[in-house]
Amino acid sequence: MAASAKRAAKTPEGEVPIGPTGRPYQGFATPPALDGHGPARIISLCNQKGGVGKTTTTINLAAALAGYDRKVLAVDFDPQGALSAGLGIQTHDTPTVYDLLLDGKRDPYDVIVHSRVENLDVIPANIDLSAAEVHLVNEVAREQILSRVLRRVAADYDVILIDCQPSLGLLTVNALTASHGVIIPLECEFFALRGVALLIETIDKVRDRLNPTITLDGVLATMYDPRTLHSREVLERVVDAFGDDVLETVIGRTVKFPDASVSGMPITEYAPEHAAAQAYLRLARELVARGAVA
Repeated sequence: MAASAKRAAKTPEGEVPIGPTGRPYQGFATPPALDGHGPARIISLCNQKGGVGKTTTTINLAAALAGYDRKVLAVDFDPQGALSAGLGIQTHDTPTVYDLLLDGKRDPYDVIVHSRVENLDVIPANIDLSAAEVHLVNEVAREQILSRVLRRVAADYDVILIDCQPSLGLLTVNALTASHGVIIPLECEFFALRGVALLIETIDKVRDRLNPTITLDGVLATMYDPRTLHSREVLERVVDAFGDDVLETVIGRTVKFPDASVSGMPITEYAPEHAAAQAYLRLARELVARGAVA
């Protein structure tokens, strides 16, 4: 039966609403406070298709986790620098992740910027990063350069989120090699499904050759519009293909996201009562419940 056709399920406690993924809706408990911070679990947000919500998810998930007293480092690993801009970080005439990749002796703490969100720091990026693949192609162990950078700061954070560029090139391989887990934001639109198999194949290759511990932390459905049959059918196909790897939290489509980006704020700060902000807070709780985040 289609997920959209189900309305409620019987449990020992009574009738429970069914969420968009076809599973009983869970609120997920507020994460308990941590006794201490670090070492960080590193998670890449990756999809070679552009416009699926990678940067929006990185910004708002980072802010949501920071709101639950997790120390978060967001790494802008896209030459477009959208994550940096979305958090109001200046990237002109300032050191960026590009400088860390090219200069192994550079202190990452000289590049880390404190955002306006408490507990959320950023390693920014700008268009200079587009030249990184050319410069790194002849480096020894070129796939592990970002990993060496992040190891130097991991002890001070609970989670590090890497916003990958929309490609499967050397930068994305660097991100996957550095990561413990991957979240795949997937737009609820037919063409977004077509490249996922290639992305999974790339993750498997990285696991086989470079990073045997990397895991798929979840597939996150984004830009979901329950009013359209197309959106519901795509989500149903995603659940059929990935099963329990599909996160129960679903991110809806809303104009509030670009409004928040223009303001240089996560939606959890810009419109904290909005359904989209509540969805990202729920996503943060779900990832803690799943053990993907401390």
